[in-house]
Amino acid sequence: MRIPVIAGNWKLFKTIGESITLVDELKPLVANNHGVEIIVAPVFTALSRVYDAIEGSNILLAAQDCYWEEEGAFTGEVAPRQLKDAGCSYVIIGHSERRQYFGETDLTVNRKTGAAIAAGLNVIVCVGELLAERELDQTFSVIETQIKGGLSGLTAEDLTHVVIAYEPVWAIGTGKTATDAQAQEVHIFIRQLVARLFNPSVADAVRILYGGSVKPDNVKGLMARPDIDGALVGGASLKAESFAAIAGFNV
Repeated sequence: MRIPVIAGNWKLFKTIGESITLVDELKPLVANNHGVEIIVAPVFTALSRVYDAIEGSNILLAAQDCYWEEEGAFTGEVAPRQLKDAGCSYVIIGHSERRQYFGETDLTVNRKTGAAIAAGLNVIVCVGELLAERELDQTFSVIETQIKGGLSGLTAEDLTHVVIAYEPVWAIGTGKTATDAQAQEVHIFIRQLVARLFNPSVADAVRILYGGSVKPDNVKGLMARPDIDGALVGGASLKAESFAAIAGFNV
């Protein structure tokens, strides 16, 4: 039985005060949501304060990125153990914006993922194709390359700490959403690929999220598909009411 995950990626929004206000508004709205993991991912500067605000609630904390070294002369980077120290349970790695704007590659995703797991964090590994790649019928080959590269060298035990997020780049922040059938098609491909790379039991257990303009009015249809185990939510996670509505898809 895979426990659904609803994760809110706040990206480069919210000050510390605004972040605390948001989770304070969110807590009572999701307090009775059972059978789902609810995660928020604020900016680095707000992490520890948000952790204090959500402590004792059913909301978990994630960071939006990390580095693969524990410490050293790496100005501007944040280590997995520092995220753990700030209260994080999860870290998002390989988001398409990191790939597009900051030079993230499958190799760096792999290094960060291994380091995060070693530090005791769970990892949301993001994969997804560009519009041009979908139009050229390259979706599956792109996803396979990203999964193989990002998860290279990991063990079946490591995979118990990995959540995979499929985020078609053409659907992020555009208002476009993959149809339920399109999303399910890629999700089942990912699950079958994990079965080949690891084993069927790992594939049955791994949770695969959909990310790409998820909103209260489309989440139920997505979540009704058998291989979609949750959502990585962007814009709709910046307001307590809309994110709570998404997290309450099963209520």
